Amino acid sequence: MLRSLLFVGAGGAAGSMARYGASLIIGRLFVNPVNYMATFIINVVGCLLIGLLFGLLSKQQMSDGTWLILATGFCGGFTTFSTFTLENVNLMQKGQNVTALMYTAASVVVGLLLCRVGIWLVGA
Repeated sequence: MLRSLLFVGAGGAAGSMARYGASLIIGRLFVNPVNYMATFIINVVGCLLIGLLFGLLSKQQMSDGTWLILATGFCGGFTTFSTFTLENVNLMQKGQNVTALMYTAASVVVGLLLCRVGIWLVGA
């Protein structure tokens, strides 16, 4: 049990640091960045990554410990659903309901699609 917690914690720390770094890089790539662009990109990349990892796990090409580090830990720290939710609430409070709806729909649709692509890429 302690070993599993350490695996998740190490992966989560790495994922959180990667999220922060990615948000800084993405913020610099856009001339007029909107607040939610980095979160959107990070979330859909995280969906692809967890799909790839799940495909590998399904094909028994990954140990349970590796799953805990990479999927539960890293992806859990890297993706930003709580931030996503807060950004949508902020958009709605500003009266930008259409933008919030489009952001939510795009995140879910693209996330589901890329997760499936990840599974497909590893042939599972």
